[in-house]
Amino acid sequence: MIDKCNEITDSAGRLGQWLGGIQARTGDLAASEEKVVALLLTDPLFVGTSTTAQVAARAGVSAPSVIRAARAVGFSGFTELKIEIARARGTAEFFAPSETLTADATTATVLETSIRAGTDALTALGGAVDTTALDKAVASIQSARQVIAFGAGPSATVAADAVFRLRALGVTTIGIPDYLSAMIATRLLGPGDVVIAVSSTGRTPTTLGVADAAAAAGALLIAVTNQYGTPLATLADIALVVGGAPLPAQMAAAGSRLAQLVVIDALAAALALRDPERSRRAERAGIDLPDLA
Repeated sequence: MIDKCNEITDSAGRLGQWLGGIQARTGDLAASEEKVVALLLTDPLFVGTSTTAQVAARAGVSAPSVIRAARAVGFSGFTELKIEIARARGTAEFFAPSETLTADATTATVLETSIRAGTDALTALGGAVDTTALDKAVASIQSARQVIAFGAGPSATVAADAVFRLRALGVTTIGIPDYLSAMIATRLLGPGDVVIAVSSTGRTPTTLGVADAAAAAGALLIAVTNQYGTPLATLADIALVVGGAPLPAQMAAAGSRLAQLVVIDALAAALALRDPERSRRAERAGIDLPDLA
């Protein structure tokens, strides 16, 4: 019984990572392609066991749109997509779609849905984030003169966490929540400086403004976002994409934020390992401060 449970868990994890990689590549799709990919993300078993015509009928698009959608997310065609679904699946067990909470939902249901949103987002992260991009981000921050981190709304908490984590490792890091102040500070940057811009959608106007200012000033831009192909990911020198399947409105921000925080954790951990002397100096600087961990 234990072996069977482990097998299902491992398979579900592989499928979740695979779906995360798909979601990370959906930032710039045509409307008809979006419908096909949305069906793939919510019901991969149906897509993996159906014909092109059946998928097209359920998605409400033409058969050629199904093929174009498969190619748009990185496959040679619909046949290869079905083969990869089978490989990732490995079992008949699939994630159930996240339920939309209603006014009569119990507290237990709210908690379970929140936990599921976080778990699915973190599982998807394993298949979405590009470790080569993460390596480049670590190297860029290690050699940076200074770092500015910016995010709006829920993403502001991730930017604030990046400021604390990097500053605690001895990196000169600034967090500026006010948009106008952030624009002025970013315009004063230059080569050798780094800006970390956080946005789940990759389309937040204020974050795009700061990112554009960073690029114009010659600073290196690192984006922490959900999808490739979005304006922020396209503008960035380095895109740390976390993926994640679509979630109900109540859970979407939380799921994205958890995955983004894990990326920041990985960034900080890798930096500490690569530059232990700077980390020791920073540790000495905070030796008489309360333990904030």
